[in-house]
Amino acid sequence: MDRRIPLTILLVLGIVMMLQFFIPSRPSETFFEYVFVRFGIILFGFALIPSVGSLIRHHWKKAAARKQGWPYSIVALVGLFGMAAVGFLDREQLLGGASGLFRRLFLNVQVPMQASMFGILAFYMASASYRAFRARTFEATLLLVAAFIIMFGVIPFGAYVWDKIPVISEWFLEVPNMAAKRGIKFGVGLGIAATSLKIILGIERSWMGGGGKG
Repeated sequence: MDRRIPLTILLVLGIVMMLQFFIPSRPSETFFEYVFVRFGIILFGFALIPSVGSLIRHHWKKAAARKQGWPYSIVALVGLFGMAAVGFLDREQLLGGASGLFRRLFLNVQVPMQASMFGILAFYMASASYRAFRARTFEATLLLVAAFIIMFGVIPFGAYVWDKIPVISEWFLEVPNMAAKRGIKFGVGLGIAATSLKIILGIERSWMGGGGKG
């Protein structure tokens, strides 16, 4: 296929979207609503089909070959097909009700599993923090002291030790931490803008595949 066609489409749409963002108007907002928002929803629906198919194929092959962790693949497939069947057959769910079987399964199975996963991640983060906060350098020492103060400030025990610890912890979060976050976001924004311009102008073509040539 001639690569000039997708490059031209991308160039035109990129310029239109920049004009819509910096020079908003009723026609440009309508164009954005119908072409990008609604068309994006349609694309998401079509993209869901191959993504779910890829998920099913991956776990099916893993379970059939009895690879390491294959029982978890069976659980994933059962959960996928089970929730899909309940979603299609549950009358309350189809009518938008709040007490259907699909909603009960989500609240009583999915939500507790997510909470358990985050609870396990908390121990993993604590272990990783212990390894990362070893005061081998001056920067690591600053990170260790700041983390210690913030952790003490967000738990009730810190206020019992000294009532100023929560205030100091809040200052660390709102001043140095916020400054660093804004600096990172500023750099990320510049990187996104530069990459977007390279893609719109046809300088960066790796997204088209084939090594970006042509």
